[in-house]
Amino acid sequence: MLHSNLTVNEEGHLVIAGIDSTMLAQKYGTPLYILDEDRIRKNMRLYVDAMHEYFGRGARPLYASKALSFRGIYKIAAEEKMCVDIVSAGELYTALSAGFPAKDMYFHGNNKTDTEIRYAIDNRIGYFIVDNDEELDAIDKYAAQAGIVQDVLLRVTPGIDPHTFAAVNTGQVDCQFGISIETGQAARFVGNILNKQHVSLRGFHCHIGSQIFDQIPFCDAADIMLKFIVDMRTQYGYTAEILNLGGGFGVRYVETDPQIDIADNIRLVSEHIEARCNELDVPYPVILMEPGRSIVADAGVTLYTVGSVKTIDGYRSYVSVDGGMSDNPRYALYGSEYTVHIANRMNENPDFLCTVAGRCCETDALIQENVMLPHPVRGDILAVLVTGAYNYSMASNYNRICRPPIVMVSGGKDRIVVRRETFEDLTACDM
Repeated sequence: MLHSNLTVNEEGHLVIAGIDSTMLAQKYGTPLYILDEDRIRKNMRLYVDAMHEYFGRGARPLYASKALSFRGIYKIAAEEKMCVDIVSAGELYTALSAGFPAKDMYFHGNNKTDTEIRYAIDNRIGYFIVDNDEELDAIDKYAAQAGIVQDVLLRVTPGIDPHTFAAVNTGQVDCQFGISIETGQAARFVGNILNKQHVSLRGFHCHIGSQIFDQIPFCDAADIMLKFIVDMRTQYGYTAEILNLGGGFGVRYVETDPQIDIADNIRLVSEHIEARCNELDVPYPVILMEPGRSIVADAGVTLYTVGSVKTIDGYRSYVSVDGGMSDNPRYALYGSEYTVHIANRMNENPDFLCTVAGRCCETDALIQENVMLPHPVRGDILAVLVTGAYNYSMASNYNRICRPPIVMVSGGKDRIVVRRETFEDLTACDM
């Protein structure tokens, strides 16, 4: 199987963390998000342990909330001693409502509103990742009103290509996120921050992209960032304490994706940074990283029920299911690859070439094309693997479809952590 928490039982059913997926579909209905809690905790511990071992005890992995945000994930993150990054007041509120400490949160985003900045400062958020002049002025203003000095990191764009696909490449110069080093604007911005009375610049942040399967792009980014740290020391007498390298380690969605040893990659990045710090005569900074996808993606499976099978002679066959773009828009947005199975017929020969389509009224509202399955029939349970990241968090009520529940599995037991939406939920905000 694609990941070690997935197996097949004697009945030929897909088993997720020791629990028969067809039983979960029968118990909770479909569409259904399933999360393997033990897998999430294992992934979190991997980052915590590896970063402490190789970057030092002050290093911190920040769980990237945008990948998957609900109360339960913040409770797990707190128990596993992770910090979190957030990108909206909604994520902040969710984390606070789960009891996650605000001091361990980092607020990202290229357009934080005044309301969000005030809300975060009122709750004594740990750090803002500053993205632009207007935001800096607002943080300084509201920190002054609160009588505090707010810690910040400056997000810069190092201008490198991590060789991932364009939709998740966030480190190039021409990007709405961050301030460019190459154009000289980042250096000027450092001077602006250092002149503020109620903002304390603690270091720098970059995020070069996502689905990166080796250490080289991170080493390249570190080279540029450490050179920038040296330049700012020369220009302003300021030495950054913190260097946030962002997220981006990849996960396997399909068999052709490479295997990755995240701990060993962290070791290699650490060795590279140490050597470069020695060359540049700069203190080894506190290193942060922002794993999100690689924490939750491979812990997730989505289950659907097959409704119809339609073959267009001379063209192709469509297998339609009871979910789709409303609960997983990534194929419609990015053409993202997924592994798909018939969960109740895992041992049968996959001899039927088809396109898996959702129920939304859009021509491109597909889940996956060119999939080989045993010939599906109405009532089969279709499983899409590695859906823990950017599925529930990107879900919508398009076509007035209720969002699915999330069921957490652990130790052979299952429980609802996010209930299924109801028709009443759909109209709750209507006047």
